[in-house]
Amino acid sequence: MRVVSLVPSVTETLAAWGVDPVACTRYCEREDLPHVGGTKNPDIAAIEELAPDLVVVDREENRRPDHDALVAAGIEVEVLHIASVDDVEPELTRLARRVGVDWQPEPLPQRSELPPLRGRCGGGERVRVFVPIWRRPFMSIGAPTYGASLLAYCGMEVAFADRSDPYPTLDEADLANEHIDLVLASTEPYPWHRRNLDDLDPYGPVHLIDGQDLFWWGTRTPAAVRRVAEAVAQALSGAAPTAGTPGEARVGAQ
Repeated sequence: MRVVSLVPSVTETLAAWGVDPVACTRYCEREDLPHVGGTKNPDIAAIEELAPDLVVVDREENRRPDHDALVAAGIEVEVLHIASVDDVEPELTRLARRVGVDWQPEPLPQRSELPPLRGRCGGGERVRVFVPIWRRPFMSIGAPTYGASLLAYCGMEVAFADRSDPYPTLDEADLANEHIDLVLASTEPYPWHRRNLDDLDPYGPVHLIDGQDLFWWGTRTPAAVRRVAEAVAQALSGAAPTAGTPGEARVGAQ
């Protein structure tokens, strides 16, 4: 089957199943495959020229006008909708059937298997984290998002997740009035690096975390849940990150 993937998580998952797409987006980290634009601006004409049997999109990642343009061109489109860790298994099961793969999903780790996380005040209350996905202005993630769902599964409470906007925009007053145990600076979608973590110091201890583990769903999800929980536990304990992780914890000004 000739498949075009317009979702980085799908491209990675298909490869894990032994199915290489005939093309993908420039964000899929597959330099060996042809690229057909980005997730928000795919090259519809280039996709048509590839004559794919199927194009895979996701409601959270891709735009409806691009979906409609593909359908209007007579191209079969599979639309996934993954907004929580609970969506991963049923949606990937459906995708596996569509591409002819016999996939046996790996179960999520039991919560009892994950390290216990405690806030700075102790007493067993949930750790409250702030996840800035953009700066100037700051933006975060709300409850109806995969990233917030993964953190909640690991035992964390995401600051500002109760807002109606799934990606709330924040000002200084919002942040000043919020108790935050840990700031999780993700390497994507905004590329936080060690050189710009100073911007986050006023809001709490800062930990640099792998954005793919936090936001890329798919076959990686069960292992990503473990890695994120372990990384946050290490950050809260002040331990050094394990090899291969981008973690860095610093005590910010309070």
